[in-house]
This record gives sequence, structure tokens and C-alpha cells, in this order.
Amino acid sequence: MRIALDSLPFDPITLQTMVRDLAGAVDEGQIEIDRLRQIIREFQRARFGRRAETLEPDQLLLTLEANADHPAPMTPVSTMIPDISGAAPTVKPLHRKALPEHLPRTDVTIPPDVTACPSCGGALRDAGTTTSEMLDWVPASVRVVRIKRPKCACRACGTLHQAPAPERIAEGCLATPGLVAHVLTSRYCDHLPLYRQSQMLARQGVTLARSTLADWVKAAAWWLAPLRERLMNHVCAAERVFADDTPLPILDPGRGRTRTGRLWAYTRDDRPFGGAAPPAVVFYATPDRTSAWPAGHLKTYRGVLQVDGYAGFEQLTQDGKIHLAACWAHTRRKFYELHQTGSPIATEALVQIRALYDIEASLRGLPPDQRRTFREEHSRPRVEALELWLRQKLTLLPSRARLAEAIRYALNRWDDLARFVEDGRIDLDTNPVERAIRPVTLGRKNALFAGSEGGANRWAIVASLIETAKLNGIEPSAWLRDVLTSMIDGHPAARIGELLPFPQSANG
Repeated sequence: MRIALDSLPFDPITLQTMVRDLAGAVDEGQIEIDRLRQIIREFQRARFGRRAETLEPDQLLLTLEANADHPAPMTPVSTMIPDISGAAPTVKPLHRKALPEHLPRTDVTIPPDVTACPSCGGALRDAGTTTSEMLDWVPASVRVVRIKRPKCACRACGTLHQAPAPERIAEGCLATPGLVAHVLTSRYCDHLPLYRQSQMLARQGVTLARSTLADWVKAAAWWLAPLRERLMNHVCAAERVFADDTPLPILDPGRGRTRTGRLWAYTRDDRPFGGAAPPAVVFYATPDRTSAWPAGHLKTYRGVLQVDGYAGFEQLTQDGKIHLAACWAHTRRKFYELHQTGSPIATEALVQIRALYDIEASLRGLPPDQRRTFREEHSRPRVEALELWLRQKLTLLPSRARLAEAIRYALNRWDDLARFVEDGRIDLDTNPVERAIRPVTLGRKNALFAGSEGGANRWAIVASLIETAKLNGIEPSAWLRDVLTSMIDGHPAARIGELLPFPQSANG
């Protein structure tokens, strides 16, 4: 509001009105300044602050929680400075586990360096053996498999007989299923881009262009695609599924830059409520983030879908076959960002949410009925009290304040947030799918982008199978080698479920 000082009115009432309007404008301006400052602080924390979203012990002491943690004693600086004098340091890990039994062992015998007792000169006799173990590394090597097919000729008619050549993953492909599995695991599990793998092979005297490795990946993904779809059927058979998505840059050759696609993740994990079904995660790559994509991926699903705050998932509930459960971790994150700037209301909200997590810690692995009964008694009163408290605080805040936005984010999803109380299958958050996505983000950081939509789709196929294998404690490289070998050798398509990366008991 601009006021012409040389033409002020002489009427006191008019002047008072102008002053009140001016004061209101100043207040609104200050609220906007505070909001923008809050945004700047959040960006600074995201760029330069710590990543762990944990409360400081001193903040927990602001409440009357009986189980608040106390700060650990500080370690004196003098004890943190290493002593470089004297003998070499020793490594004595506490409670070290025994080395795995399946590893091959090589015995090295070190005989005594004396043939008679150094003390008295008496004869020595066998008194047992002291055995200890050390872990060694055998560098990987590349070998050539030379395939020989003898020919036999009929003496009577001259007809030649010869065993057929073994099938290859692609026509003219030099790689065995074992090498292809190694390339896939290195790329999508250990996050080594193909050009780095090409350089590593070159150090062993094998010159293979990155494009050649890319052709192997393309061929392997073609074989593995039906397994991804079979795995999705397994996920959609669950009573509760986690869903999330993450950006995936895709090269756009026509414009010479990347465009932002999406990688959708759908996770089944029944272990929190005592389910015996193997956990699994399935990825799909899409060129954008429209709600039509998850609707297509989940067209056969019926049950509870646990998601973050993406509004597109709301479209899946229109026919009543899918019910949404919201994520408390995403809600908590809104308040944590404000807690970092010193907001006592945000800190109190974090403490109350933490109390819900403390209750859940004792329920992991219990059957759904027991989880629901315990939540009705202990979690429901806290959820109802938290909702009432948030609504009261909202009335005291400016509508455009960042804290008000965080509270509205929670209240707008409250029915979905509170659904876990009445359904023992539901978790508090979507952490299982968040953990499944994390390795993919590491691969994205190293590879920077997918070379095409086809490359993004191959990424999704292979990552689905590798991450599912890891969830079930199966070594991905060995599993991929065995699966590719079986499929090339003609494994029946009707029994493809036997090849899924599940424990044998689950497959059989």
C-alpha cells in the first residue's frame, strides 16, 4: 500500500482507517517474509544439513514422556586422537561371527622351527594343532569356453552326425549366461555403469565396447521380462501393497538433453504381520507421472495400498476395490523440517508421532488380529488426541504459515493415516518400498540417466528381479546365471513361476 504523504486527509476517522489498513498490510507482509525465510532455511538444510531425521535428546526432554532417551556421554577429544607410536595396531572386533561354512578352505600348515626342545634338548611329540582362519580374496578372471562338437560320418551313406550347438542368449553373442549375469549384477546391483565394466575387462586384455555390453543387457531383459510379469502377479495377490515412485532421467536424443521419467515401485512384504509369503518388489518405467500408469499397473489388485502423499493414487479408489493407507513417515517429515528451525509445536508433534512408533516396535511379526487389538487399546487414544491437538493449533496459526501447511497436510489425510488402527495388516509408513527404491537411486546417481525409454524399461525389469532376490537372501549373480541358463535350455513357459527368486520352499 502506497500513501501520498502530501495529500493526507484531515479527517481523524479516515486517518485511523488508513492506519489500520496499513498495519494489516504490514502484518501480512511480515507473515510472508517469515514464510519465505522458512523456505530458505529448509533449502539450506536440504543442501547443507544432516540427513538423519532424528530428534535431539534435549528436545525429547521438553515433554513428559517417561521413556525419553538421555544423551550419551561425550568422548574426550584426547581419546579420539590415534596413537601412532609403538607397535602396529591390532583389530579385535567384538562378537565377530564365524566365517561362512560354504566358503572353500585352503589349509596352510606352519611346522615348528625346531626339532628338539630349546629348553632341555628333549625330543618333541605331537600335542595337537591350533587352527585359526583368515579371509582371502581371489580376483575374478575371464576365461574362454571352447565348445567342441565331434562329427561322426556313416560308413554306408556318408551322412554326418553332430550334436547341435548350444543355444546362446542372442544370435552371435560371445557371452555365456554366467558373464551376462555378472554384467547385469554389476550394473543393477553394484551400480557400475557399462563403460566402467568395459574398462575393467580391458585391464584383463578383453576389449569389449560398451555398446556390446548394452546388447547383452537388452537380450537378457527380453528373456527376463516374463519373470517380471509373473512377479507382479505375486505382488498383486497380497492383501496389502506398498507403492511409490522416483524420478528417472531419460535421454531425449531429439533435444540433446534428458527429460524426467518415473520409476514406479510396488512392494509386497507380509513379514510385519507374520505373513509367510516371500517379499518382492516390482519396478515399471514410464515417461511421466500421470495417474493412468499406476492404474494400469494395479488393474488386477484388490486390497490396501499404502502410499505417500501423491494425489494420483486417489484415482485408484473410485471403484472401491482399493483402499489407501497413508504414510506417517512422510507426515513426520513435514514437521521435522520445521523442528530444525526451532518450532516448539513441530517438536511436540514429532514426539507424539514417536510415541506411535514406540508402540509399533512391540507389534512387529504378530498376527493382524493381535496387532489390531493392541492398537485399539494403545494407539487409538493417541491418534485421536493428536488430531484434536493439531486442529486446535491450526486455529492459532496464520493460514499461509509453513507450520499451518504441515498441519493441513496431516489433517487432509487423517482418515488414511488412522486406518492402521483398525487393520492389523497396515504399517505406519511406506519404509519397505522406500528401502527397495534406495538402491535404484544409487544406480541413477552413477549412471546419470537411462539412454532411452527401452533402456529405462530394461532397467526396471532387471532391478525388479535383483532387488527381490536380495529381499529373499538369494545371491543375485548366481541366481541370474542359473535362470538364464534354464530359460535358454527351454524351461517350460507354464512353469516359469519355478524360476522366481524365492526360497525353494516358496517355489515348490
